[in-house]
Amino acid sequence: MASDRVHAALPEPPSQSEEKNKEEEKAFGNIFAELESVELPLGATLRSIYDDQPNAHKRFMEKLDARIRNHDREIEKMCNFHHQGFVDAITELLKVRADAEKLMGQVTDTNRRLQEAGREVTAQTEEVIRCRIQQRNMATTVEKLHLCIPVLEKYSKLKEQLESKRYYAALKTMEQLEKVFIPRVSQYRFCQIMAENLPRLREEIKEISMSDLKDFLESIRKHSNKIGETAMRQAQQHRTFNSAVAKQASIGHYSNPVYSLNGRAHTHNGLMMNDEAGEEEEADEEVLTAQDLVDFSPVYRCLHIYTVLGDRETFENYYRKQRKKQARLVLQPQANMHETVEGYRRYFNQIVGFFVVEDHILHATRGLVTRVFTDELWNMALSKIIAVLRTHSSYCDDPDLVLELKNLIVIFADTLQGYGFPVNRLFDLLFEVRDQYNETLLKKWALVFREIFELDNYSPIPVETEEEYKLVVSRFPFHDAEIEKQQDFPKKLPMSQSVPQIYTQVKELIYASLKFSESLHRSSTEIDDMLRKSTNLLLTRTLSSCLQSLIKKPHIGLTELVQIIINTTHLEQACKYLEEFITNITNVSPETVHTTRLYGLSTFKDARHAAEGEIYTKLNQKIDEFIQLADYEWGMSESDGRASGYLMDLINFLRSTFQVFTHLPGKVAQTACMSACKHLSTSLMQMLLDTDLKQISMGAIQQFNLDVIQCELFASSEPVPGFQGDTLQLAFIDLRQLLDLFMVWDWSTYLADYGQPTSKYLRVNPATALALLEKMKDTSKKNNIFSQFRKNDRDKQKLIETVVKQLRSLVNGMSS
Repeated sequence: MASDRVHAALPEPPSQSEEKNKEEEKAFGNIFAELESVELPLGATLRSIYDDQPNAHKRFMEKLDARIRNHDREIEKMCNFHHQGFVDAITELLKVRADAEKLMGQVTDTNRRLQEAGREVTAQTEEVIRCRIQQRNMATTVEKLHLCIPVLEKYSKLKEQLESKRYYAALKTMEQLEKVFIPRVSQYRFCQIMAENLPRLREEIKEISMSDLKDFLESIRKHSNKIGETAMRQAQQHRTFNSAVAKQASIGHYSNPVYSLNGRAHTHNGLMMNDEAGEEEEADEEVLTAQDLVDFSPVYRCLHIYTVLGDRETFENYYRKQRKKQARLVLQPQANMHETVEGYRRYFNQIVGFFVVEDHILHATRGLVTRVFTDELWNMALSKIIAVLRTHSSYCDDPDLVLELKNLIVIFADTLQGYGFPVNRLFDLLFEVRDQYNETLLKKWALVFREIFELDNYSPIPVETEEEYKLVVSRFPFHDAEIEKQQDFPKKLPMSQSVPQIYTQVKELIYASLKFSESLHRSSTEIDDMLRKSTNLLLTRTLSSCLQSLIKKPHIGLTELVQIIINTTHLEQACKYLEEFITNITNVSPETVHTTRLYGLSTFKDARHAAEGEIYTKLNQKIDEFIQLADYEWGMSESDGRASGYLMDLINFLRSTFQVFTHLPGKVAQTACMSACKHLSTSLMQMLLDTDLKQISMGAIQQFNLDVIQCELFASSEPVPGFQGDTLQLAFIDLRQLLDLFMVWDWSTYLADYGQPTSKYLRVNPATALALLEKMKDTSKKNNIFSQFRKNDRDKQKLIETVVKQLRSLVNGMSS
């Protein structure tokens, strides 16, 4: 029993089914809690019902019905609990409704009576309120008008300023409107419209001022030529004035002059300037400035406007860009600029005008252009100018035009140097132009020399009177003691008329070169060097070339060549006087170190040598012409007993020719005579050995011997003095020994003594003897040579054949 009680007192352990039901109840409780919550989404909850276990849906529906029934019972209990209170409240409300309707009637009646009593008061009150509002509005209007009137006045003033093109003042007015006046009344629409218009007006002002600037740029482009012309004219006057000051420096009458086109210069005191034509102008005469020729106000105005608008950098960049473009246009020369000096003048005037304006802008404005910008622009322009001048000056073939170009370059450089621009490169360019000038001078003088040579008669100058003699001597430094001793006239000077003319023209070239050296700021030594180099070029190149060309001309004969040699001798002697002439001009002593010497001596020596060579050539050509007239009968049986006619004519020609050579230096005449005799001897020898000549008879050899005898007689007659002994006859020694060998028929002696220094026939070459003997051998076969020895024909023939064999052996021995 006790154990039963104990067991009864202990709780029984739950079974597995009860635990399962509790877990199920807990799970469905959570699901219902989620369903009853309006915040949680139902999708996941419903999915858990269906996805949990089999028959879960059915059990859920059963639990749901039980849950609904439970809630219905709770609702019913709550309604039963509050029902009596609700009934009591409805009863109280019905009792109050009657009192409320009575009170509503009383209130409505009181309101009606009150409205009727206050209707008049309300009307008067509304009138007072309306008047007060009007009064307040009027006061406000007056106050606002006081604020608006200055704005409108300023805006009206702005319009007037724009109409009168006072743009800088208009910008100031706009600034006041924006910063002071418009902010006070910015709530009004008209002020908003004004504020919206101001940026547009600023842009209009910028456009108008930029348009004025463009007009200004176009204007200065048109006026650059006039500005540059004025500046260069004043620079030339300044240079002329400085020259006058230098002359009067010791007197002290002059003050330092200053010239300018930018208004920064002061005129000199009480002095007069000389212009190009030498006309005098008053010193106090008004000097034209850049402002007198160009109105710069558009630049200033535009600069101020862009500065006020805060866009100065844009304006500066635009101005500089446009000026660079204009600079490139100005630097472009006309294609035919090199044809006239006016073309160069216009080119320089435009460039000077451009940089005068830039210099004025540099000093009249603050920072619109800088010195760095102008220097950069000038360096670019200077490179272009130098390139242009190099190209166009190379086209100039007129020295006068090149000289005028040089003068323009000097004035151009002096003008721009006065404005602070470096011009050293321009003066360096002048050295190149000087070379071009010298070239044109040389070309011009080449024509002059050629004309002088063409018009020369190549005969000594006849002098009829003492006045004529003095005239010639004044033009050419001629000194000859023998001619000066002659008291009687007429006289003959050894040189031809071209000599004083050439000497005068050389001096003229020195003067022309000196003109170019003026105003180049060079020392006397440098000028002296320039003059000497120019003179050397004239002598060594131009005159030398003309002389060489003259000597080679076909129509120049021996007489002319002789006169040319005489002329060059006198010109060579005159070179020292040319040196003195240059020294007198430059005052530089010839002994100064590095002084250039004149090379005329070599020029005239070369010309003389060429003339001598041409004399030798022409003499030989003339000899050849006579030789071609020879008509020997090579098969004649005996000679005519006298020399050939062509040879006598040739000798007479040589005699008369060598008489003309008396005025030549001895060596020249002797060389010519020796050359002619050698050539004659060689020609005669070639005639004997001509391969076309197959047969020669002994009679022809005898006739040929007579001609050679005449040549030897001519040589021994001393046609040109100065030969010692029989020197001239030695020219014919080869012929003489060869002819003696055949005439005497002394072959045994020749063969025995061959190769000996003392041989009688030392100058006879075996090959020459063999060739001639072969020609005679062929003739002997026809009995044309030894006809008087017919009985010994066979012995003679054998002798000839023996000699021929021996000669051939000698020839073969020489060749081996």
